[in-house]
Amino acid sequence: MTDFAVTRARFRLPPGIVYLDGNSLGPLPAGAAERARQVIEAEWGAMLIGAWNRAGWMEQPRRVGERIAPLIGAAPGSVVVGDTLSVKIYQALASALEMRPGRRTVLSDSGNFPTDLYIADGLLASLGRGHALKLVAPEAVEQAIDETVAAIMLTHVDYRTGRMHDMERLTARAHAAGAVVIWDLAHSAGAMPLDLAGCRADFAAGCTYKYLNGGPGAPAFIYVRPDLIEQARPALSGWMGHAAPFAFDRAYDPAPGIERMRVGTPPVIQMSVLETALEIWEGVDLVDLRRRSVELTELFIAEVEKRCPRLELASPREAGKRGSQVSFRFDEGYAVMQALIARGVVGDFRAPDIMRFGFAPLYIGEDDVLAAVEALAAVLAERAFERPEYRRRAAVT
Repeated sequence: MTDFAVTRARFRLPPGIVYLDGNSLGPLPAGAAERARQVIEAEWGAMLIGAWNRAGWMEQPRRVGERIAPLIGAAPGSVVVGDTLSVKIYQALASALEMRPGRRTVLSDSGNFPTDLYIADGLLASLGRGHALKLVAPEAVEQAIDETVAAIMLTHVDYRTGRMHDMERLTARAHAAGAVVIWDLAHSAGAMPLDLAGCRADFAAGCTYKYLNGGPGAPAFIYVRPDLIEQARPALSGWMGHAAPFAFDRAYDPAPGIERMRVGTPPVIQMSVLETALEIWEGVDLVDLRRRSVELTELFIAEVEKRCPRLELASPREAGKRGSQVSFRFDEGYAVMQALIARGVVGDFRAPDIMRFGFAPLYIGEDDVLAAVEALAAVLAERAFERPEYRRRAAVT
């Protein structure tokens, strides 16, 4: 059994704060700041450019990818880290479309994270080959999969409501129709057990600054199914994805294996922080993690509905259909969230009326849940959300 008291002690949480926003930005892991100092002073400072070889910077994207692989159910050698999630989604979609040259439809759902849809729009416009992005309701995805679909691009766990797609079922349905599947794991990697290898997902990508606690700006990862890697032509053919980057050949020759999905120079300092954060997962059983997540979210829903009946549950009521977050709707949701934050309970808001609360069992327990509900009930009872300082919109919500 995973001891979550032990994992909680491995984070530097500010005193007096109930942090329910790890689904947006995970907290600071213990040792991360020291690791960053070590990279800056002992590696960059003392070794200078020699640190690329002596400190293992050049191999870091693959090495960190190997640490992420078991957290997403991926085989060794199928994950690499670097760049942003937007870049990785672009790479995956571009490669997928090349694998299905006779098809012109990219299928996604209307609840997908907007940046994924922006990336798809931009790529399809650049290709200029008559591709179209087709959006359907999340519940209608399975029925919309047919022989015209080249690629299906879905976020596994909805960023607003926490609604979760059935990855295994939809992947199998897509394959039966001859389509390639791309999964965005931004809100599921580190929140639950995943089995990319078992369900034969084609591509997946995810960020590492949420449940994986890599810090703001932490690089993303990309997964390619092992038997597809040599078919995946990198649309962004950067020098770090070349078979011999320091040969400086004029012609691009993609590296063998997952290394071909590298693009540019890796963010060494940030990736070193991520590498430290991933050490926390040693000894964590993802089945225990998911069970604890369900316990916490079920408790939160029950207590909020009992004490705050004005709020409307926006997340699926059935635990098996949602990720590790709970969302409630309220017309004054933004101001309520600001009042909560002022009282030391940190969640966030998504337009137009969604209050999001993330539950990361590595550092959240029952006492945190009950304290959060107590503060939420008080904000509503006192109508604190009517105060003008809580109604002013900040740049980040």
